[in-house]
Amino acid sequence: MDLIFRKATKADVFFIVQMLADDPLGQKREAFATPLPKKYYTAFEYISADTNQELMVVENEVQAIIGTLQLTFIPYLTYQGGVRAQIEAVRIHKDFRGKGLGKQFFKWAINRAKERGAHVLQLTSDKKRPDAIRFYEKLGFKGSHEGMKLHFNN
Repeated sequence: MDLIFRKATKADVFFIVQMLADDPLGQKREAFATPLPKKYYTAFEYISADTNQELMVVENEVQAIIGTLQLTFIPYLTYQGGVRAQIEAVRIHKDFRGKGLGKQFFKWAINRAKERGAHVLQLTSDKKRPDAIRFYEKLGFKGSHEGMKLHFNN
Protein backbone atom coordinates (compact mmCIF):
# COMPACT_ATOMS: atom_id res chain seq x y z
CA MET A 1 0.00 0.00 0.00
CA ASP A 2 1.35 3.43 -0.94
CA LEU A 3 1.24 5.78 2.01
CA ILE A 4 1.30 9.56 2.11
CA PHE A 5 2.71 11.24 5.24
CA ARG A 6 1.71 14.88 5.70
CA LYS A 7 1.07 17.53 8.31
CA ALA A 8 -2.52 17.62 9.49
CA THR A 9 -4.83 20.42 8.42
CA LYS A 10 -7.80 21.88 10.25
CA ALA A 11 -10.06 19.74 8.05
CA ASP A 12 -8.35 16.61 9.48
CA VAL A 13 -9.06 17.40 13.13
CA PHE A 14 -12.47 15.67 13.18
CA PHE A 15 -10.98 12.41 11.83
CA ILE A 16 -7.98 12.59 14.17
CA VAL A 17 -10.17 12.99 17.25
CA GLN A 18 -12.42 10.20 16.00
CA MET A 19 -9.39 7.85 15.95
CA LEU A 20 -8.18 9.08 19.36
CA ALA A 21 -11.58 8.29 20.87
CA ASP A 22 -11.91 4.87 19.25
CA ASP A 23 -10.70 2.62 22.07
CA PRO A 24 -11.66 2.09 25.73
CA LEU A 25 -9.07 4.55 27.10
CA GLY A 26 -9.74 7.17 24.44
CA GLN A 27 -13.49 6.98 25.04
CA LYS A 28 -12.87 8.02 28.65
CA ARG A 29 -10.70 11.02 27.89
CA GLU A 30 -11.94 12.41 24.58
CA ALA A 31 -15.16 14.33 23.89
CA PHE A 32 -15.81 13.14 20.35
CA ALA A 33 -19.11 14.48 19.05
CA THR A 34 -20.65 16.03 15.96
CA PRO A 35 -19.97 18.88 15.81
CA LEU A 36 -16.58 18.50 17.39
CA PRO A 37 -16.04 20.69 20.47
CA LYS A 38 -14.23 23.94 19.69
CA LYS A 39 -11.41 23.12 22.14
CA TYR A 40 -9.98 20.62 19.63
CA TYR A 41 -9.72 23.28 16.91
CA THR A 42 -8.19 25.72 19.40
CA ALA A 43 -5.58 23.09 20.32
CA PHE A 44 -4.94 22.44 16.62
CA GLU A 45 -4.24 26.13 15.99
CA TYR A 46 -1.81 26.21 18.91
CA ILE A 47 -0.02 23.07 17.68
CA SER A 48 0.14 24.36 14.10
CA ALA A 49 1.70 27.66 15.18
CA ASP A 50 4.52 25.92 17.09
CA THR A 51 7.49 24.97 14.88
CA ASN A 52 8.49 22.29 17.39
CA GLN A 53 5.20 20.44 16.88
CA GLU A 54 4.31 18.22 13.95
CA LEU A 55 0.81 16.77 14.02
CA MET A 56 0.90 14.19 11.26
CA VAL A 57 -1.57 12.05 9.36
CA VAL A 58 -0.97 9.15 7.05
CA GLU A 59 -3.24 8.56 4.08
CA ASN A 60 -3.70 5.54 1.85
CA GLU A 61 -3.77 5.65 -1.93
CA VAL A 62 -7.37 6.93 -1.99
CA GLN A 63 -6.41 9.76 0.37
CA ALA A 64 -8.35 8.41 3.35
CA ILE A 65 -6.75 9.22 6.71
CA ILE A 66 -5.72 5.93 8.27
CA GLY A 67 -3.37 7.08 11.02
CA THR A 68 -2.09 9.95 13.11
CA LEU A 69 0.70 10.86 15.51
CA GLN A 70 2.22 13.96 17.03
CA LEU A 71 5.95 14.63 17.11
CA THR A 72 7.29 17.21 19.53
CA PHE A 73 10.88 18.45 19.35
CA ILE A 74 12.23 19.56 22.71
CA PRO A 75 15.46 21.58 22.72
CA TYR A 76 17.27 21.48 26.04
CA LEU A 77 20.62 22.11 27.67
CA THR A 78 21.53 18.55 28.58
CA TYR A 79 23.28 16.39 26.00
CA GLN A 80 25.25 19.49 25.04
CA GLY A 81 22.22 21.44 23.88
CA GLY A 82 20.53 18.43 22.32
CA VAL A 83 17.08 17.94 20.87
CA ARG A 84 14.76 15.26 22.17
CA ALA A 85 11.86 14.05 20.04
CA GLN A 86 8.66 12.93 21.75
CA ILE A 87 6.02 10.90 19.94
CA GLU A 88 2.44 10.93 21.24
CA ALA A 89 -1.15 10.16 20.28
CA VAL A 90 -0.28 7.36 17.86
CA ARG A 91 -3.31 5.77 16.24
CA ILE A 92 -3.99 3.61 13.22
CA HIS A 93 -7.63 3.45 12.15
CA LYS A 94 -9.24 0.25 13.45
CA ASP A 95 -9.95 -1.00 9.91
CA PHE A 96 -6.23 -0.86 9.03
CA ARG A 97 -4.57 -2.31 12.15
CA GLY A 98 -2.43 -5.42 11.90
CA LYS A 99 -1.29 -4.70 8.33
CA GLY A 100 2.16 -3.27 9.07
CA LEU A 101 1.08 0.36 8.65
CA GLY A 102 2.06 1.33 12.19
CA LYS A 103 5.56 0.02 11.55
CA GLN A 104 5.80 2.10 8.37
CA PHE A 105 4.50 5.19 10.21
CA PHE A 106 7.11 4.71 12.94
CA LYS A 107 9.86 4.25 10.36
CA TRP A 108 8.82 7.61 8.91
CA ALA A 109 8.73 9.21 12.40
CA ILE A 110 12.17 7.84 13.31
CA ASN A 111 13.64 9.25 10.11
CA ARG A 112 11.90 12.58 10.70
CA ALA A 113 13.33 12.83 14.22
CA LYS A 114 16.80 12.19 12.83
CA GLU A 115 16.28 14.82 10.10
CA ARG A 116 15.41 17.37 12.80
CA GLY A 117 18.63 16.56 14.66
CA ALA A 118 17.14 14.68 17.59
CA HIS A 119 19.50 12.42 19.50
CA VAL A 120 16.66 10.37 20.99
CA LEU A 121 13.04 9.56 20.21
CA GLN A 122 10.95 8.80 23.26
CA LEU A 123 7.37 7.85 23.94
CA THR A 124 5.08 6.85 26.73
CA SER A 125 2.36 4.24 26.61
CA ASP A 126 -0.36 3.58 29.14
CA LYS A 127 0.32 0.36 31.02
CA LYS A 128 -3.23 -0.65 30.11
CA ARG A 129 -2.06 -0.99 26.48
CA PRO A 130 0.15 -4.12 26.60
CA ASP A 131 -0.20 -4.75 22.84
CA ALA A 132 1.07 -1.25 22.09
CA ILE A 133 3.99 -1.71 24.47
CA ARG A 134 4.98 -4.98 22.75
CA PHE A 135 4.71 -3.21 19.38
CA TYR A 136 7.06 -0.43 20.53
CA GLU A 137 9.52 -2.94 21.96
CA LYS A 138 9.61 -4.80 18.62
CA LEU A 139 10.57 -1.47 17.01
CA GLY A 140 13.55 -1.19 19.37
CA PHE A 141 12.15 1.07 22.08
CA LYS A 142 13.34 0.16 25.56
CA GLY A 143 11.79 0.78 28.96
CA SER A 144 14.79 2.72 30.25
CA HIS A 145 13.07 5.13 32.66
CA GLU A 146 10.18 5.10 35.06
CA GLY A 147 7.56 7.63 33.94
CA MET A 148 5.36 9.53 36.34
CA LYS A 149 2.44 11.90 35.92
CA LEU A 150 0.62 14.35 38.10
CA HIS A 151 -2.92 14.90 36.79
CA PHE A 152 -4.79 18.12 37.52
CA ASN A 153 -8.55 18.41 37.75
CA ASN A 154 -9.20 21.06 35.11
